[in-house]
Amino acid sequence: MKRIESACLLQTIHFKLKDDLERDAAERRVQTEVACFKDHLKQTRTRYVLEEEQAQQDGSVILRIRKQYNKYSVGNYLKA
Repeated sequence: MKRIESACLLQTIHFKLKDDLERDAAERRVQTEVACFKDHLKQTRTRYVLEEEQAQQDGSVILRIRKQYNKYSVGNYLKA
């Protein structure tokens, strides 16, 4: 019988600008969306490590994040 002892996701998330907004408004919206995403992780008590946050020239943001998967044990995955 198999059992998952620990699990972790490595995600690359690209927060892109909306095309129908002016650039400044679209950049502010992206920053708000990134902040809301991070707040949501904290509110749900999801364990995570933010490996990289890159602001792109076009104003979008790319996050590379390792995070807990479905409340499974994370083992050594999230040790910095």
